[in-house]
Amino acid sequence: MSGDGRGLVIVPTYNERGNLREVVERTLAATDDVDLLFVDDASPDGTGALATEIGETEPRVNVLERDGKRGLGLAYVLGFGWALQREYSVIVEMDADLSHDPADLPRLLSTLEDADLAIGSRYIDGGRVRNWGAIRRALSAVANLYARLWLGYRVRDSTSGFRAYRRDALLSQELSSIRSEGYAFQIEMTRRVSRAGGRIVEIPITFVERASGRSKLNRGVVLEAMVFVTAWGLKDRLRRRPRELSGIRRGR
Repeated sequence: MSGDGRGLVIVPTYNERGNLREVVERTLAATDDVDLLFVDDASPDGTGALATEIGETEPRVNVLERDGKRGLGLAYVLGFGWALQREYSVIVEMDADLSHDPADLPRLLSTLEDADLAIGSRYIDGGRVRNWGAIRRALSAVANLYARLWLGYRVRDSTSGFRAYRRDALLSQELSSIRSEGYAFQIEMTRRVSRAGGRIVEIPITFVERASGRSKLNRGVVLEAMVFVTAWGLKDRLRRRPRELSGIRRGR
């Protein structure tokens, strides 16, 4: 890691008050090398207020509060900008519902020694999912297979929301142009790093479905991912086509 070697774990929140203290305790206990940033979308249950209260006594906890529910992707983009301005060497994405185990952070961070993007994967050897129904498993599997085949990379879990980026991998991107959310945001960031020539490494994790609160997944999130992936794949093919044609040698 470059700079001072510290990482920032970004955790978007909306109505996650019940999980907040455990997220803080487990994350800060996992490693001394990271700070926490909660990006709260004006949660009606007081998540933002509690995060701010915790931050008043815990210097490693920071909070950004937005004025409404504006989505996962833009929450991460805001957090990325905050992290880059403060010279963090590593930027981590993690869910607020404890479906990602903070104890896996040291493994994720160490993987960045040889990668630009480290992804906690459910779909490589050793990875698994707990407490999902058949429909949810099928949706996730199809989304990842479609992204892998259509976008032409080898990442098996490009929808994973537990991942870590090297600072330079984000500095090389025009983050202000990102408009995608949910599954689509994670796929877009995977595609961007891949297209920039970055090295992506997956490590196995166990994903555990939230025990309390409500999942943010809905049909709109899945549909958005399919539409965006289709559009990106078509764009990539159209860009390749002129280059291929320009290389054709025509006889007389």
